[in-house]
Amino acid sequence: MSNAFRIPHIAVVGLGLIGCSLVKALRVRGCVEKITGYDRNLDSMELALRENIIDQYNEDIGDVVRGADLIILSVPILAVRPVLEMIAPHISDTAVITDVGSVKGSVAEDVAHVFGAEFSRFVLGHPIAGSERSGVLSADEHLYVHHKVILTPEPHTAHDALALVRDTWCAVGADVEHMSVSHHDEVLAATSHLPHLLAYSLVDTLANNHENKEIFNYAAGGFRDFTRIAASSPIMWRDIFAANKDHILKTLDLFSHDLAFLRTAIEQGDSTTVMGVLTRAKVARDHFSKILARRAYVEPMKTASISYIANPGRALSGSFRVPGDKSISHRSIMLGSLAEGTTEVSGFLEGEDSLATLQAFRDMGVVIEGPHRGRVTIHGVGLHGLQAPPNALYLGNSGTSMRLLAGLMAGQAFDVEMTGDESLSKRPMGRVADPLALMGAGVETAEAGRPPIKVKGGSQLKGIHYDLPMASAQVKSCVLLAGLYAEGETSVTEPAPTRDHTERMLKGFGYDVDVNGSTVTVRSGGKLTATEIDVPSDISSAAFFMVGASIMPGSDITLEHVGINPTRVGVINILKAMGGNIEVLNEREVGGEPVADIRIRSAQLKGIHIPEDQVPLAIDEFPSIFIAAACAEGETVLTGAEELRVKESDRIQAMVDGLVTIGVDAKGTEDGAIIQGFGANGSFGGGEIDSQHDHRIAMSFAMASLRGSAPIIIRDCANVATSFPGFVELASNAGAAIGIEGGDA
Repeated sequence: MSNAFRIPHIAVVGLGLIGCSLVKALRVRGCVEKITGYDRNLDSMELALRENIIDQYNEDIGDVVRGADLIILSVPILAVRPVLEMIAPHISDTAVITDVGSVKGSVAEDVAHVFGAEFSRFVLGHPIAGSERSGVLSADEHLYVHHKVILTPEPHTAHDALALVRDTWCAVGADVEHMSVSHHDEVLAATSHLPHLLAYSLVDTLANNHENKEIFNYAAGGFRDFTRIAASSPIMWRDIFAANKDHILKTLDLFSHDLAFLRTAIEQGDSTTVMGVLTRAKVARDHFSKILARRAYVEPMKTASISYIANPGRALSGSFRVPGDKSISHRSIMLGSLAEGTTEVSGFLEGEDSLATLQAFRDMGVVIEGPHRGRVTIHGVGLHGLQAPPNALYLGNSGTSMRLLAGLMAGQAFDVEMTGDESLSKRPMGRVADPLALMGAGVETAEAGRPPIKVKGGSQLKGIHYDLPMASAQVKSCVLLAGLYAEGETSVTEPAPTRDHTERMLKGFGYDVDVNGSTVTVRSGGKLTATEIDVPSDISSAAFFMVGASIMPGSDITLEHVGINPTRVGVINILKAMGGNIEVLNEREVGGEPVADIRIRSAQLKGIHIPEDQVPLAIDEFPSIFIAAACAEGETVLTGAEELRVKESDRIQAMVDGLVTIGVDAKGTEDGAIIQGFGANGSFGGGEIDSQHDHRIAMSFAMASLRGSAPIIIRDCANVATSFPGFVELASNAGAAIGIEGGDA
């Protein structure tokens, strides 16, 4: 709000921290002409006048509110009704009244009792802000900046009254939200009222302990932090507990039940159950802290705007390991959760997509320790041990999570809704909903087959044979995972090879999988047995460095412990066909997955027509391959890659547009692209790239800067954290020159 917002006369009843901070903030911002004040304490009124918080006071409350355009009630909850009765004869017909109380139901009843059920000039409000300090001298004009204020308008609340109160709070920097009265009181009972009740109760219990002196002498910081709120006003909280009794008792009963459950687990030495409570609580608390810091992982694109400034670099060098394979990380959590026993995972990718899968299974009752430096411990619940999540499963930007989980959820006894961020909400999910429907699952999507996906529980699935319309490891995996719960036999035939991580990992967990050429078959009735998984480095992440070292003269790097699954090595095959100098060393098998160290030295690449049989084996690596093609001698042609148009972005168009921006002759086709390389003596120009919030687009153009003649600015790079946390640091250590604007990589 600008200073154009102005209220002629505000009356504030109750000169404590909340009311005084609000009117002080309005005065400082030039939003009010006259402020009158009332408090039962004469000293408070005189002090507020001396501090220039109010312009005048009166011991007659009628004189204070008479003629006021806005009346702010900042009094204890149980004092609201008497105050309303006192001011009712004195307010004008156009006056708007609002309050700041922590309970809205009781205030709504008070308003109806005094003014009638349809009184429209009262706007129920509650600022979620405060301080350990109180009183007039604690008034802070910045108290509400970036703090939430909840308004709970009723159906009969006048629109102009609501607008005035909303504008008032916005003028002092608050973030205003609306809730229903009942929902507000239920939420506050859990998030504010119960914690205060517990803090008071704990301090009282320990104070009455005969060893209380020892307890308080040796109390640690945790005790101090938890019980800090017990220093609040007892009178205020007595009134709140009385006013919101029903909601508080309901929440207290739930807490008492869970506390008894935890007590039993401790008594019986059930460490897994105790660990489940602790890990879920820690994750919830960490997430809450991120929300408070405005960096919640569930909305990375809305809370962070990151750009890369990629300057011309030097030759790449060194031996290093890129993050763990995202596809295998996803599946390790899924199958480990459904296994019997405890699964230990190392090398887990701690990116946002993989963490979304991990959180989804925590929400369904699985105890998961970590991740910590890539190590995760999963206490499996068996194929039929998942529990209904308390809310929709939020999967961020992860299409893999949503598509694979759709198959698993189809076999559960409970209903599930899966949602995602803005990018995921645009991606096609009909490709998994269709075969699941053929199996008898109840699956609903939004318009045009987009998320959210709703899966009905309790469906009797039947095995099918499904011919994939197009090569897709995610759709294949979805159907196979549903097949674990389907009557009879489920098989999938693919038109071209796709990554086979699901089949390999099912076998690693001891589940029988039949692979016959292009057809994969599973049967229900088996079980998964816990195992150890060492996640190899992601070849998709390695691909950026393979291309970077290939195009930058003098480069020589070795990428360690890279997964070389036969269904994923298309990028190696394509770069070799273009003349790349790539050696695959120290080949071995770890947990059913082949891995190797890969040495890449610079080479003059040549343009080729990329073999279509390699396209499914490199589908995620084509953004970086486009950069290699631009540096090659001659023309590179890609066909048969229409799936690139329905990834996190239309990757064909995004890459072609970016290449054109930095001076490359490139054009997109329906199923690929044609790129004219500039060869050994050419270089990329500078320019600004729109990554379309796509992590692979962003990292590909960051590597292009190695052969740049001017800086390349890449916008919207926050999602790089989804697959490659620490990308900028690793690339910079190897020889790139990438700076960051607006956040951390």
